[in-house]
Amino acid sequence: MELRQLEYFVAVVEEANFTRAAERLHVAQPGVSAQIRRLERELGQELLDRSGRSVRTTEVGAAVLPYARAALAAVSGVRLAVEELTGLVRGHVAIGTVTSHNVDLPTLLADFHEDHPAVEITLTEDSSDRLVDALRGGRLDAAVIAFGTTPPPDLALHIVTEEPVVAAVGPDHELAKRSTIPLDALRDRVLISLPRGTGIRSLLNEACAAAGFTPHIAFEAGTPTVLAQLAARGLGIAIVPEGIAKRRDDLRALTITRPALRGALALAWRAEGPVSPAARALIGRARRLLGP
Repeated sequence: MELRQLEYFVAVVEEANFTRAAERLHVAQPGVSAQIRRLERELGQELLDRSGRSVRTTEVGAAVLPYARAALAAVSGVRLAVEELTGLVRGHVAIGTVTSHNVDLPTLLADFHEDHPAVEITLTEDSSDRLVDALRGGRLDAAVIAFGTTPPPDLALHIVTEEPVVAAVGPDHELAKRSTIPLDALRDRVLISLPRGTGIRSLLNEACAAAGFTPHIAFEAGTPTVLAQLAARGLGIAIVPEGIAKRRDDLRALTITRPALRGALALAWRAEGPVSPAARALIGRARRLLGP
């Protein structure tokens, strides 16, 4: 087994196409195919499903992929560790973030870039579920994620913020004069929520399932700000962080009780496996600058 074979395998998976992978690697396409076939013969299993229009991993290939990425990262880390000891941090850091947050990532990344100009940084926005998958798969080095009662067990976390999740209604809503509402009272109400895969939606779904009902989500939007705007126009009850609701004069925030809901925002990274010096430097700085 050669590192080149693992590199070709990872490139084909990420590009879902042999030709694009070859272009990315600046090698001939037949060479990529031949090396991956050689790797499959050595392992005794097919790693790629070539039957469709795009190339996909087989079940075995999906299991091998994280280890292939880890092996490539480890080799890169050897080189970078030497450079780090000589005072030079190089390489690439991939960081992800949920769409809506109150983390000053631009300042963090700008300051990091000023101190480490040889490090290439990429930033991705996505839902918490997909960011967690990307962390586990080695496609991201760190990510700002949201979660509810159950943090991802296999990731290291640094809590950035934690606050109640409330039910927000417009001033003319029939519940506007209340200050609290038990979760069960939301059973038949029209709710406005973030999409599936987000931290607050997962928190809401888990709490409602434990209470024996499925929430009636009439409207979804990608950011809590839009949820608040919809609730202010009388379209339903928005499930949002408390800070979002209390910043608006046209919303009333009802504390959810029995149980109370609290959401958290955290910087997450892989608890185990190789971490490049560049990623380690960024994570260390983020932990010092972000959060309580």
